[in-house]
Amino acid sequence: MSDAPRKSDQAFRTIGELAADLGVPQHILRYWETRFPQLRPLQRAGNRRYYRPADVALAHRIHRLLNEDGYTIRGVQQLLASRSGDGEEAVAATGPTPANQQEDGFPTQGLLAIRRMLAEALEATA
Repeated sequence: MSDAPRKSDQAFRTIGELAADLGVPQHILRYWETRFPQLRPLQRAGNRRYYRPADVALAHRIHRLLNEDGYTIRGVQQLLASRSGDGEEAVAATGPTPANQQEDGFPTQGLLAIRRMLAEALEATA
């Protein structure tokens, strides 16, 4: 897909394009749609999904929170719900959470360090 021309940032994305951009399988995006009510792509004939720019930004944020910042699905749900009092645009506009900020009383920096150590241990055994 590196030879394909790059779409405009304002263009709608298919589920395949967004999945490739995030590096996750398409079923993960479908699962996220069931868990995060803020993520609602347009669905056309044949249930084809088209992600608007706000949906793309939200999917990137969910991906970062889950896979880089170490949040659980429930933690991301609570974070998005607390920051989106007036809709999807508020969720897309919120900035990243600092890695050392405490969320719900848990020191995320320490948890991320533990997560990295576990990932390294798993890689060493593989």
